[in-house]
Amino acid sequence: MPSDTRPLSRQVLALAVPAFGALLAEPLFLLADTAIVGHLGVAQLAGVGIGTTVLHTVTGLMVFLAYSTTPAVSRAMGAGNLRAAMDRGRDGVWLALLLGLLLAVAGWAAAPWLAGLVGAEGAVSQHAVAYLRWSMPGLPAMLGVLAATGILRGLLDTRTPLVVAGAGFALNIALNWVLVYGLGLGVAGSAAGTSIVQWGMLAVYLGVLLPRFRAAGSGLAPSWPGMRATAQLGSWLLLRTASLRVAVLATVMAATGLGVATLAAHQLVFTVFSTLAFALDALAIAAQALIGRELGAGRRDAARALTATMVRWSLWFGLATGVLLAALAWVLPPLFTPDPAVRSAATAGLLVLAASQPVSGYVFVLDGVLIGAGDARYLALAGVVNLAVYLPVLALLAWVAGGGAGWTADWSDPGGAPGAGVQLALLWTGFAGVYLGARAATLGLRARTDAWMRTGGG
Repeated sequence: MPSDTRPLSRQVLALAVPAFGALLAEPLFLLADTAIVGHLGVAQLAGVGIGTTVLHTVTGLMVFLAYSTTPAVSRAMGAGNLRAAMDRGRDGVWLALLLGLLLAVAGWAAAPWLAGLVGAEGAVSQHAVAYLRWSMPGLPAMLGVLAATGILRGLLDTRTPLVVAGAGFALNIALNWVLVYGLGLGVAGSAAGTSIVQWGMLAVYLGVLLPRFRAAGSGLAPSWPGMRATAQLGSWLLLRTASLRVAVLATVMAATGLGVATLAAHQLVFTVFSTLAFALDALAIAAQALIGRELGAGRRDAARALTATMVRWSLWFGLATGVLLAALAWVLPPLFTPDPAVRSAATAGLLVLAASQPVSGYVFVLDGVLIGAGDARYLALAGVVNLAVYLPVLALLAWVAGGGAGWTADWSDPGGAPGAGVQLALLWTGFAGVYLGARAATLGLRARTDAWMRTGGG
């Protein structure tokens, strides 16, 4: 496949900007459900909150369906093998549908247990179970959409996912409103509406992809060796993603043990972190597709140069967002809460987050580069190493933040426990400094070698 003659900046932006919009789709779906159900009552809102937490966890872990399909398709395209690219994409969709079916059946049966695991009781549990069960019919389509999105990214098309996601979001709001209020179906109607829209989105994706499958000479039946290859790569990416989730969950648990003000401020800071992560993820997606194409075509030097360029971009982007975030650290918290303790603590956390933004940019882009290169095994094992480094440090920082060190200087509590601002600064120094620092080290060491640059379309 010939190299793209457009300037690199145009290539990256052409992929990253639409990808950023499409990445917002799933959180917006869940947000729309929450907003519509919020007027039904407190128990309904709490139930949907628990249901969306479970669903978001599942879809977050299953994101490997996109991240394994994108590099496989882009590498085959780089090697000039359109048939192989579409075969791998088709197998990815079939794997997503089969996994979605299995998870949907298990999720329907396990919904009461899952709701109880998160802590739901009484009426809240009933609404959480209803939301989960009526979300399960849409789960195969939801995972199929992930795989189809991965195919199009591998084909260097991020505009189609943006259009489909935008249309799906608008339709989701309208349909859920009708089902919840017009037909009086309540929480179940909200989940059912989202399930219907997910199948509609998958139908649109298949309408776009089926002619491409036929043009490439790919049959519609799955290839078991192809599905097995996608599952093998995906299992490593699943472990990688699980390690990230454990790090986030452990940090939340540490914040929970330090009091309501610290936990509330942590949630505010983490929301800002997640929002910035969407922009960085968009750069990572561009890296996945472009690196896969270059390595598929055997252009190792071009892949190395592309990596160096995108790392520079990520550092400059991180520096710019860090400066902006530092300037807004005193402005943002009052927009979310009137509580002085939470505001003060959030400002402290935001300042630490601002200082870590260049490291975040570096981590996200190199992660995308190695995913694009198909280096999933290293990413998974490095994720385990990063956790092994972070969790003991987090435990130590939580102990110090709780007053375990017995220090009294500058502590706001006469008993020796630090104030919420110091507590949150300590926790975010652990997450943004130690954990992201460990990820930066493991990713950077790998990128310095040639071990990840496997060329060819396989």
